[in-house]
Amino acid sequence: MSANQEETKTNQKRNLPYYQDVDNFRIPGFFSAEAYKSALAYKPRPDDLFIVTYPKCGTTWVQNIVACIFRDGKPFHSALEFFMETPFLEMTGAKIAESMKRPGAIKLHLPHHLTPWSPDSKYIFVARNPKDCCVSFYHHTERTPGYRFQGGEFDDYFELFINGEVDFGDYFDTLLSWYEHRNDPNVLFITYEQLKKDTKPCILKIAEFIGNQYKEKLENDEKMLDDVIHHSSFSFMKVHLSEHLAELGAILNDLK
Repeated sequence: MSANQEETKTNQKRNLPYYQDVDNFRIPGFFSAEAYKSALAYKPRPDDLFIVTYPKCGTTWVQNIVACIFRDGKPFHSALEFFMETPFLEMTGAKIAESMKRPGAIKLHLPHHLTPWSPDSKYIFVARNPKDCCVSFYHHTERTPGYRFQGGEFDDYFELFINGEVDFGDYFDTLLSWYEHRNDPNVLFITYEQLKKDTKPCILKIAEFIGNQYKEKLENDEKMLDDVIHHSSFSFMKVHLSEHLAELGAILNDLK
């Protein structure tokens, strides 16, 4: 048996996630390639705010923090609000971002060179310890039906992750691409660990980056600041976001 035949036989035995490569970039197999391409072609507006992370690095947490800042401490009331006001650009494509309610935020999982870029827009990049990111990404992939990876082994997934062969590319490439821009005036580079340790100061830092008026409002209204912290907390999101995501799943199924 040749080496190529042996490799093919080995891969057939392994349960690997369902991916697709579009223009040499790996995305989930259940995403629309057309939506992804339109995301790359999106033209940022001067009032756009992007929340950029490698997957499972605090994206949803920061989405909710930003939303609560914009909403004076109030959380999302439905999955549709969450979906429309913080759209996932690579999944939805450019049209929803073009028509979204503003102020709002656009979610991305792209390295810097693929990100729709404008010096007039603002970008919050959130980094996380690669070990915790990998473990969380594995569990996300294993339990999401679209990946067809139910029961998949962590060892197989880890090999993909460390080689940069999972969806949204290489963790280290994405991190380094944004780290190089950490001092750009329109980029806020923060870490998941920093946000977890110093939540209140980090929220105020995010608010100041979005606009001084948001920071001043939170500093002058302690209850509003406490509401932002509470409504973006893990304990709150665990209950309410789970309900919202179940609702969102039903909405997406209706759209198929």
